[in-house]
Amino acid sequence: MASDTSTPKHASPAGAGGDDGDLLVLDDVQAGYGRAAMVLRGLTIRVPASTVVCLVGPNGAGKSTVLKVASGLLKPASGKILVGGKDVTGQGPQQMLGSGLAHVLQGHSVFREMTVQENVMLGAYSLRDKAQIAERVAFVQNLFPIVGERWKQLAGLLSGGQQKQVEFARSLMVSPKVVLLDEPSMGLDPKTTTKVFEQVVRMRDAGVAVLLVEQNARRALETADIGCVLDLGRVHITGPAPELLADPQLSELYLGGRPGEVKADA
Repeated sequence: MASDTSTPKHASPAGAGGDDGDLLVLDDVQAGYGRAAMVLRGLTIRVPASTVVCLVGPNGAGKSTVLKVASGLLKPASGKILVGGKDVTGQGPQQMLGSGLAHVLQGHSVFREMTVQENVMLGAYSLRDKAQIAERVAFVQNLFPIVGERWKQLAGLLSGGQQKQVEFARSLMVSPKVVLLDEPSMGLDPKTTTKVFEQVVRMRDAGVAVLLVEQNARRALETADIGCVLDLGRVHITGPAPELLADPQLSELYLGGRPGEVKADA
């Protein structure tokens, strides 16, 4: 298996590459939950425009911590966070949202006793221009047709996959540069999971960059453009997702089986 200093030929060392097209950069970040509990140890990740980047790795590698740092829920001990080239290190969640980062949290965050419209409009609370709000509503309804079709219905009447689309729509109301997705398939059956990942691709194709953490690593890499393998709080390997999927060593250690093998319950 490749190490930090010896990676497969297709892979790039952590932080390699990157240019003016990077919408989100975590540069040499250290972060954790107290001085003695550093989870991220000099981590560098780049998210280019109109790209899905997924983070995979064992439990405890720091995947969800990356999203917390990027969204401002957890301040880094050191390192920088750049959004669209602007240094936003140390900003809180509200400021990060204003800088162009939207965070769809793990689990279901739809308010079941509210309508789809009311849920989506929560994402527009900071907007004042009625024309802008109308434009964003039209955008999300076009991107996620079920949102428009069920606009006046109670969100609790929707299926789990449909509720996830409502969450996605809400996150897009403020025109974010990057959407952070934490375990979007959690609690969903395989068929619904497939549909959810199709919606992730639709977001990317609409010009939104996505940083994805997902329990189903193989399915995430099948959806993503770029994969980053995290281990012990660092990016161990990063490269094109199809190439990472095809690597037998990575598949054995991190994906639970042979390259191309998708389990029936995946």
